[in-house]
Amino acid sequence: MTEPKSSTGPAWALLAALIFSINDMLVKFLADDYALHQVVFTRSVVCLLILLVVVIPLAGGFRQLRTKQLKLHMVRALFVVAANLFFFTALADLPLATVVSIFFIAPFLITIFSVIFLDEVVGVWRWFAIILGLIGVFLVVRPGTEEFNITAILPVLAAACYAAFHILTRKLGPDENLLTLTFYTPVVMLIVSTLIGLSVGHGNFSGSGHRSLEFLVRAWHWPTGTDFGIMVFIGVSITLAGAAIAQAYRVAEAALVAPFEYTALIYAAILGYLIFSEWPDIFGWIGMSLVVVSGLVIVWRENVNARPRVAPLNSPR
Repeated sequence: MTEPKSSTGPAWALLAALIFSINDMLVKFLADDYALHQVVFTRSVVCLLILLVVVIPLAGGFRQLRTKQLKLHMVRALFVVAANLFFFTALADLPLATVVSIFFIAPFLITIFSVIFLDEVVGVWRWFAIILGLIGVFLVVRPGTEEFNITAILPVLAAACYAAFHILTRKLGPDENLLTLTFYTPVVMLIVSTLIGLSVGHGNFSGSGHRSLEFLVRAWHWPTGTDFGIMVFIGVSITLAGAAIAQAYRVAEAALVAPFEYTALIYAAILGYLIFSEWPDIFGWIGMSLVVVSGLVIVWRENVNARPRVAPLNSPR
């Protein structure tokens, strides 16, 4: 008997959220010993090898990569690369759950950008969700208090870059296949990480003592066998997670799948506690809850209004 089409979507989303969370934890684990550009470079090489050796041949060959909008693909990829760099840099200095929760403001930034750049109409419910989400982020970040960390701006920038990436995806989507939308991101990520490595990989700019800044400008050095294995695993896992979340949205409606992506916050909190002894305080939990509720309201209204589906929140990572 054939399984109902939508029944496996949440399972795929749960799997993707878990893999993305493990991926983030491993990047944070490496942040005290290696440079971000080194981790991203290795991850990009692994992703491209999987695409070139396995995915592209099975998808019909390199002719599937033809596009008339290469420049727009490059700009779109640059936004997601920037989102990755901001997100991972923040991981070096902030609790895992904090970074993930702030990044989940992406849905209401996408809503705001869709009004500005796509002339979409947003109703009262979604504006309410945006305000609620902003309050949540305020409680997590708490500017003006002793708990405030300037690094908290980085996941906000990551979410903004991802929102721009999503808007460009909407523009490209009707005319491009999934393979072209996937392929150019690791290509640009490889180019950018190489350029950063050539610029700061000598380590002359390190020594500030700030964990996030050090992660960004630390000298390149060859990893141990175990750490190199972790970097390769990051590349493999991010590819698998991307496939899982794509499958989730392929077989089920966004309104059914998206809530299960928010389990990434639970995974992040558990992994942060077990690996790094991090645990959000009461204000952090309240703020994260408000961010989740605001995101779910936006997903609900997107579904009710039959607008373009909210893209998987974590897929660019």
